[in-house]
Amino acid sequence: MKEKILKEFRDSIEIKEKFVHGHIETIVEVSKAIASAFNEGNKVILFGNGGSASDASHIAAEFVNRFKRERPGLPALSLATDMAVITSIANDYDYAEIFARQLKSLGTEGDIAIAFSTSGQSVNILKALDVAKKKKLKTVFLTGLKGEKAAAKATFSFVVPSDNTPRIQETHITLGHVLCLMVEEILFEHPRKK
Repeated sequence: MKEKILKEFRDSIEIKEKFVHGHIETIVEVSKAIASAFNEGNKVILFGNGGSASDASHIAAEFVNRFKRERPGLPALSLATDMAVITSIANDYDYAEIFARQLKSLGTEGDIAIAFSTSGQSVNILKALDVAKKKKLKTVFLTGLKGEKAAAKATFSFVVPSDNTPRIQETHITLGHVLCLMVEEILFEHPRKK
């Protein structure tokens, strides 16, 4: 049993190390893009299904409240949190529209849309990325190996080198935390003067 536990932790560490070495430049770029969007009065809109919906809400909360430092809240929202909106769209239109329809209403040029999909195959995520592109939002797509093809839809993409859902999600939440940390440092360590 102990060996199995150790193996799970080793596997998680190995995937994360592989991921960060392959994406370090993009992490820097996305951190700067998010900080710039906030600095210009725009917002970050996050979305995903299941565990990824929780990750989207988690990262939105880190921006709105605080991550590691005392600072003003930053405008971010998760599209997976309002059950009345989600169920009305799913009922009146289709479940595949739950994020796209919200982005049509809430997204504005200059915002950043962050999509989480471990499989990269979720129709509602892909439709939302199409809407975000039409509305001139920068898009960030977090996925696993199976989502590599769909990753081309986004301005920035992060493909975790695994097809194991828990490993993908663990890497996504670590990336989310790192982005929060970097954005706080960019905006509040040495803030730019307006």
